[in-house]
Amino acid sequence: MSTRRTRVVLAAATAVAAVATAGSLYFSLGLGLVPCDLCWYQRILMYPLVVVLGVAAVERRRTVFWTVLPLSALGVVVSSYHVYLQVAPGGGTCSLGGGCASIQYAMLGGLLTIPRLSLLAFLLITGLAATLALTREDAWAANARRSIS
Repeated sequence: MSTRRTRVVLAAATAVAAVATAGSLYFSLGLGLVPCDLCWYQRILMYPLVVVLGVAAVERRRTVFWTVLPLSALGVVVSSYHVYLQVAPGGGTCSLGGGCASIQYAMLGGLLTIPRLSLLAFLLITGLAATLALTREDAWAANARRSIS
């Protein structure tokens, strides 16, 4: 993967994380929705990704996937469980006994909920980070040497 493509992938992942972060802040601060316990865990996993991916995009650091993948993959797990709780209420509970199965803000006739948006963001970031991880190191290094010359 060329350094230009690396930067584009990192910029796209940064944009997804930034939009997800801004959206979560809008839902809580702008609309006054109170985040449940699982929402807080998803925020804890999403917010640092904005900074980590943003710095990596500026530095063209392809190996940031070592940091991003654990956070985003865990975010996929937490948000998937949150979506499950909304689809099958009574199938599980929040870790601290909150109202994680309730749908506070449904969009597109209930098709999109806040946990589904979170799941989508984590899946996109995981996919973009996986493309960085699956790129051969020697091809990336050769392209980096060419751009320096």
